[in-house]
Amino acid sequence: MDYDPIKNRFGDAAASRPWITRLLYAALQLFFLRNWYVRRELNRVIIQRTNRDGLRVLDAGTGFGQFSFHLAKKFPESRIEAVDVKEEYVERAKRFFDSEGLSDRVSFAKDDLTDLQAIGPFDLILSVDVMEHIEDDEGVFRNFKRVLAPGGLVIISTPSDLGGSDISGLDGEGFIGEHVRDGYNKEDLSEKLLAAGLRPTKMIYTYGVFGDIAWRLLIKFPMLLLGASKYLIILLPFYYVLILPIGIALNFLDLRSQNEEGTGLLVVAENQAN
Repeated sequence: MDYDPIKNRFGDAAASRPWITRLLYAALQLFFLRNWYVRRELNRVIIQRTNRDGLRVLDAGTGFGQFSFHLAKKFPESRIEAVDVKEEYVERAKRFFDSEGLSDRVSFAKDDLTDLQAIGPFDLILSVDVMEHIEDDEGVFRNFKRVLAPGGLVIISTPSDLGGSDISGLDGEGFIGEHVRDGYNKEDLSEKLLAAGLRPTKMIYTYGVFGDIAWRLLIKFPMLLLGASKYLIILLPFYYVLILPIGIALNFLDLRSQNEEGTGLLVVAENQAN
């Protein structure tokens, strides 16, 4: 199924009022396990850096802008450039950040990661659920290398090839139709990063046994419901009253686990010296 039309409905609804956008950000943090992993990793790597007060961050594929919002609030001395290939996402996020008085910390621009126009050097690049949508991933990694400061880091969250795109059916089509690849395995992703001059320093599976169940309960089944008819959204509050506590508990258990396998990958890579 196509995920973007459903995503756009939520984005359009959230754009109508700043408080709805804040509510959307809170929901994304609760429901999507990848947000738990990414925020934990962001906090860890930034707190460890001696230059964190002047940190320059590229939010590469910002989407709704929730990670830029987190960074701007938690690390107010950082400067963030948030880019996305979809102009409507950029404009919506920019309006919200302006209304929140955060335009001095976060700038927005339409940009294509395969032809990246952002000017570094950046200390940190964040790419969350982006690379599975881009055919020329190796070109993107070379662009990341080009705009990263020496010793700068890239944090990537992406589906693994162990079911991250939820392949089903005889046609081999994934649950999310916009993916150009089923996912990455550790070896393939590591090789591509190293070829671009980015040395992986951390690579872990996310969405293990607990997280996979949580994703199906919190995300997949509701999305299938909304895909069938947008009017079924009236059923979601009743559904989540029952399911949300279970899903949150499963997300917490996954975050505390050391997953030997999982349908997601979280990677940290460092810009190697030339």
